[in-house]
Amino acid sequence: MTAFLRILLAAGMACGVFAPASRAVAADAKPLNIVFVNPGKTGEVHWDMVAQTMQAAGRKLNAHVEVLTSERNYRNMRELGLGVIARADKPDFLILVNEESAAVKILEAAEAAGVKTLLLSSTLIGDDAARLGPPRRTLKTWLGDITTDLQTAGARMANALIRAARAEKWQSSDGKIHLLAIGGDEITPASIARNAGLQLAVAAAPDVVVDRMLFANWTQSEAEEVTANYLSWASRKGIRPAGIWAGNDPMALGAIKASTTAGLAPGQDIQVVGLNWSEDALRAIRAGRLLSTDGGHFLLGGWSVVLLRDYADGCDFAEASPYIEVKTSAVTRANLVAVGDLIKTRAFDRIDFTRFRSKAGRCGHYDFSSDALISSLAPLEGVAD
Repeated sequence: MTAFLRILLAAGMACGVFAPASRAVAADAKPLNIVFVNPGKTGEVHWDMVAQTMQAAGRKLNAHVEVLTSERNYRNMRELGLGVIARADKPDFLILVNEESAAVKILEAAEAAGVKTLLLSSTLIGDDAARLGPPRRTLKTWLGDITTDLQTAGARMANALIRAARAEKWQSSDGKIHLLAIGGDEITPASIARNAGLQLAVAAAPDVVVDRMLFANWTQSEAEEVTANYLSWASRKGIRPAGIWAGNDPMALGAIKASTTAGLAPGQDIQVVGLNWSEDALRAIRAGRLLSTDGGHFLLGGWSVVLLRDYADGCDFAEASPYIEVKTSAVTRANLVAVGDLIKTRAFDRIDFTRFRSKAGRCGHYDFSSDALISSLAPLEGVAD
């Protein structure tokens, strides 16, 4: 078993459940109509892959998945969701993402209309969480959340930088390891969790200093700019920068570009980490310019359809908890082959999503681990490592 196959444990694995035998959809099972309001832009790799895994799972689980893309416009996202709820022919389920709290009004309208909803990659926060409580309390049709443990991912990313810097003895003249942190934003739950993981790792490392926590709106261009500014500042102050923590892969790639422009060799003079398992990041790892990319959370799309198929068939995931949390994993040069083909080809129909359904008597217990994922893949012909 590769290191990769041992790293990624999912919520079901924490309960001691191993990959279930394939449980096909019954011939007389009701076909499901699911609508996903995608918060991303068309062509945005992560959200495209979320939607693609969702549709691939639908093909295996007798569910039609319609994807509506909001193009990173949260007013548009709200209008799309409300438009679905207003349809005469309503879907069986509506999957939403609560970026910038845009899902709240949709959840409330869905409750009034009797449309069942699932939150993906986020939950309610702040005043909304205090007012509405957990799933199925105030809003009975809000079935639950499926999220990833991004705080652990953020900490793992930071610890990878710290280990590399210690091994290379990249301390500055003050004896400290100096890092730059680039977050996506200051308000979305996904960013807050990643940033919190970084902070936990640094708090446990007295020899580490985060010189700057900057935000680049998830974009490569802004990350390149803030990295260039930081490296210029560090040079003036006589600081030896050891690593750059970036909250997603595009920002990591921007940091790599700025580091190269500043005369540094990423992977040799400075280490960079990202998150998303993007194909560009995997190429950078193969070339030695990126230390790691955490992720796998685009698979939440497919896992969400598994939950809803089970729920529709009478196996309610909330029997265990309305909150399903899936673990992410780091891809490095050591385990790159394990996921490289799947990402490169996006051949998500290779995944036998029926194998991930809950066993009878174990509703709500899932193994979304990498062991289960890899073992479910049909062979792919003619693709090199």
